[in-house]
Order: sequence, then structure tokens, then C-alpha cells
Amino acid sequence: MLKPLAAIPLLLAAAQAQAAGSSYVFCDNGLRCVKAPCPSSNALDLGTGAVVRGASIDTGRLPRKDRTPDAVDRLHVGRLVVRGFVEMRTRTYTGRSYDLPYLVATTVERAATAAEGARCTAR
Repeated sequence: MLKPLAAIPLLLAAAQAQAAGSSYVFCDNGLRCVKAPCPSSNALDLGTGAVVRGASIDTGRLPRKDRTPDAVDRLHVGRLVVRGFVEMRTRTYTGRSYDLPYLVATTVERAATAAEGARCTAR
């Protein structure tokens, strides 16, 4: 069993890893649905190649400089690489609770390549 003080460095390391985040491409995957939750977006982790299907994006932590008028449009078509992390959030729709993935974007890194955008939209 860990001593309470011994756990502090582990918690700090986990918090720093989450703060640093990974690079992601977020995109609309083309799926459409008639009731929530709707899995119509993906998030591609460029570090691992894993695709988080059915993700939503939280842009509330983006700095002002990254909140350009076209940023939302460019995000949804997979044209931007953002730094961030994925967290699960519980949302309730029509009386049922769902644990859904959210990409929390913390900064815009660069424009995505065509290949990155295509990998993101792949179903």
C-alpha cells in the first residue's frame, strides 16, 4: 500500500501528463442519427493512431488567439491539429445517462495534413 506522501508525485505526474496532452485531429465522420447521443464525430490521436469514435469537442480552454471565426468549421472537417486530452463525461438524454468521450482542446498546434484528416474521418 502506498503511503499518502508517496502518492503525491504520482498524482502530480498524472496531472502534468494530462496538462501536456496529445495531438489530435477532430472531425465529422459522416454518420447521422435521429436521437442523442449521436456518434457523428471522431478524434484521431496522432501519437497512438487510435480513433476515439463518437467524440464531442470542448473548445472552452482554447486561448483567445486560437478562437478564430473559422476555427470551428476547420475543426469539424479535420483541418486542424489541436493539443488536448480525452475525458469521459456523463450526459443525460431522454432520462438515460451515457458516458461519452470529450476531446478537451487546449491549443491549436497547426494545420492538419490531408492524410491526417482522411484517417480521422475513416469509419
